[in-house]
Amino acid sequence: MQILSGMALLAALPGNAHEAAEPHGATRVTIVTTDVDRFYALYDDPALATQPETVAARYLAAPSPGLAEFMVMRRITPEKLAAVLRDKRQVFDDARGCATKLPDVRRRLVAATDHLAQIYPAAKFPPITIAIGRATTAGTANANGLYIGLEALCAAKFIEADDEDRFVHIIGHEYVHAQQPLAQVEDREESVLRAALVEGAAEFVAERMTGSVGYPLLHQWAKGREKELETAFLAEKDQKAIGSRWLYNQKGSDGWPGDLGYWVGYRVAKAHYQRATDKAAAIREIIEMRDPAAFLAESGWTPGIRL
Repeated sequence: MQILSGMALLAALPGNAHEAAEPHGATRVTIVTTDVDRFYALYDDPALATQPETVAARYLAAPSPGLAEFMVMRRITPEKLAAVLRDKRQVFDDARGCATKLPDVRRRLVAATDHLAQIYPAAKFPPITIAIGRATTAGTANANGLYIGLEALCAAKFIEADDEDRFVHIIGHEYVHAQQPLAQVEDREESVLRAALVEGAAEFVAERMTGSVGYPLLHQWAKGREKELETAFLAEKDQKAIGSRWLYNQKGSDGWPGDLGYWVGYRVAKAHYQRATDKAAAIREIIEMRDPAAFLAESGWTPGIRL
């Protein structure tokens, strides 16, 4: 699922971090959640949903630098936010529960990114901002960092039921994109193969960071059908990804799940890793992949391979 609306993550250096979430030097990654705290401190005032000027003055007037970037990128204005607070109140009510889990999410993400540094020493560490948006985008990114819409990711229970796990695994997946050369340039004409391997590589490395892939339900759905599904994928790998049944198709249709290409790409990356004698080099090759066709040919993957 293309949860993050801007797939290309232009990697930022730690020096771009704007607000320390831990004592200076204690961690590699900065995780900012202060905007969520501010929002819910104001949330019970009914004026937020009826008066855009109240939203402007009390929430959007003093954003963290990350929220300021998110506002521009996702067109978060006082008028639009007030309207969604009025029309989709339940989304924000539910997100309050996710907000209480952020300390544990933070702890697990710090551990995950520290582990990324161990398995991939060349890793970059752009800051992560978790804030409140207008219930349309679970996240996006630019050169300054990764921005997560708490309320939208909280509502995406179809990806993974447990809120804390979903936040950790999805953000872990997206953090891998910050490391990938192929993910730095969005290509609307990209093939099914290219998109699947970029996303599948992120799934594979995120699993090593966090303990799970970002989209576990795809693995459950595909179990026992590997050869059939992957034979179909191979026949359609050169199609355009956008508009295909493999990627960027939301929740899917007619019993076919959305973004099944993530699962296939994961299996190609896993085949490559299992075949390699030098596992550290294999992780580097998976992340730094530049030629998807060559990577596929050299991976040892075949439809239905046992992994």
